[in-house]
Amino acid sequence: MKAVLFDFWGTLVENGVYPSPVRQVRRVMGLRDTPFPEFITTFEHSFMTKRFATLKDAFEESAKAFGLEPSIPMIESLIGMWNKNTLLAKLYPESTDVLLRLKEKGVKIGLVSNTDSFSVTAVLEKYKLPELFDHINLSCDAGMLKSDPEMFATSLKALGVSKDDAVMVGDSMESDILGAQAAGIRAILIDRRNRREYEDKILNLAELERMA
Repeated sequence: MKAVLFDFWGTLVENGVYPSPVRQVRRVMGLRDTPFPEFITTFEHSFMTKRFATLKDAFEESAKAFGLEPSIPMIESLIGMWNKNTLLAKLYPESTDVLLRLKEKGVKIGLVSNTDSFSVTAVLEKYKLPELFDHINLSCDAGMLKSDPEMFATSLKALGVSKDDAVMVGDSMESDILGAQAAGIRAILIDRRNRREYEDKILNLAELERMA
């Protein structure tokens, strides 16, 4: 294993609100009857594949992607929740130590995240994380999501490794695991609550050190 690609939310960093922000967006927009895989695909494409001037602009475009006419209370509720998540987000206890120890072993570290143009950058800077990554690949800058194999290909090229020498670690089956598998990369599920059936999974990031 020459490189590890990490997801951000739910993998390295714990959300600041519960349920997760994307699930709250689904509720606030009144889309509970929309199957989650269908919802998350539309939401991430509309919200996370370009930079917006403001969160208001981002949420309005996302609402319209679902055929909704966004009301002021809806948008204000979404902005408040999203900002609260960013403000209260915190690193999982083992995250920094694991990143540092992997780097000490000569493993390249990449971040691959489906994200808006506000939250991840703010949390990265808050915890002084950028210096720990050899490459950071955000969907809002790349113009694509992890469902696109090119997202992973870009990261591998930047890290100078082949897909056979890398693994992807993430907590989302839809975004992380299926995305990496589509790109031909081994995908490791981090399932901190041990609730999902998946053969190649870990319960804590520290378990990665045995694989490196």
